[in-house]
Amino acid sequence: MAELARSRGFLVLHPPVPLWDKHRRLSTGPEQPWQAVDGTFYTANFGIMNVNPNEFGTSLESTVCSKEEQDNAILNMYMERKSLVLQFLQSNLSPQLLEHHHKKVELLKKCYYYIEVMPSRITLRDQNHVLIPTDVFQIIDPWKLQRMKKVARTQTEIQLVLLTDLLEQLQRGREELVCYVETSDVITFLSKWDLVMQKLSDLSELMNKVLSLQVPGRLHAKHRLVSHADIKGTRIPNIKLFLSTKMPVVFDRKESVAHKNWAHLKWFTENQESPLEQYELHFRLLKHGTQTELGQRGIVAINSNTCVVCDLLPDRSYEFTIRRAETYTLVYETWHDTITLTTVNSAEDSSTCEPDLADRKGLLIFST
Repeated sequence: MAELARSRGFLVLHPPVPLWDKHRRLSTGPEQPWQAVDGTFYTANFGIMNVNPNEFGTSLESTVCSKEEQDNAILNMYMERKSLVLQFLQSNLSPQLLEHHHKKVELLKKCYYYIEVMPSRITLRDQNHVLIPTDVFQIIDPWKLQRMKKVARTQTEIQLVLLTDLLEQLQRGREELVCYVETSDVITFLSKWDLVMQKLSDLSELMNKVLSLQVPGRLHAKHRLVSHADIKGTRIPNIKLFLSTKMPVVFDRKESVAHKNWAHLKWFTENQESPLEQYELHFRLLKHGTQTELGQRGIVAINSNTCVVCDLLPDRSYEFTIRRAETYTLVYETWHDTITLTTVNSAEDSSTCEPDLADRKGLLIFST
């Protein structure tokens, strides 16, 4: 056809390359003038070529579905990660758990700390090569032991300070996480997820430190506590030092009462220790003026959990303090329980202190 057209003097025009417009339609653009060989101008218009409308609808729906799926995926990720943080706050860092640890630390501050030596007994040979069981403190250098007791006291003080500081950090960390979860939108929450994960890891590590510091640890001695000369050639045992604790002693405020000229005191420990434990009871008259009243004070050792103090003055207030008896291995104590009791007026109570009023094992009579 092209050859036939040329033979008859017609101009054959080739259309320009089609262009894609934003509506996904083929267009040749505007009409363009063409000039023939003889100089005459001609115009060719190829119009617009449309794509299948069904294809266009399907593509649009696919785009909408993809957007919805992406939004749903982001929302699901947000909910999962938010749930992870909330679970951590409710289990690993709950207010009840933090309160428990706060009470535990306050209790530890009231405890008594002792240095323990292991083994407690060793076997030595005398000049006749006879084996003799010996208390380990008999061969330990007293000066070196005193130095280790100072180290133990310092270690105890540092641990208690660290525990208090760590709990404060945990409390602040929890508050920061709660604020972050409650105030952050989806995009902000997800964009800072790496920081959140690092925060959770740091708080978990802090909690592990709290748990480890609540248990007194081993003491490391830089020098030997026993010299070769002290044991005369016997092999030096591997002596280890540890810190141990005992619970504070607390007055039973229901059972501790004062009468006209005597008072009955009772105390206990949380773990209900053996009654053979040694205690010291301190008492004093709070206000005194006469020489007789100046004598109303004293300290007594007792291995019971009850005591009757007699020969008190009527209508007076007395302060009683209970503590554990000091021993050679005690390294740290700062708290003792104190109770104030007021004896009744002589006209209100006619009872007097008699041995039958209390167990004789715990009966102590003080003369003024």
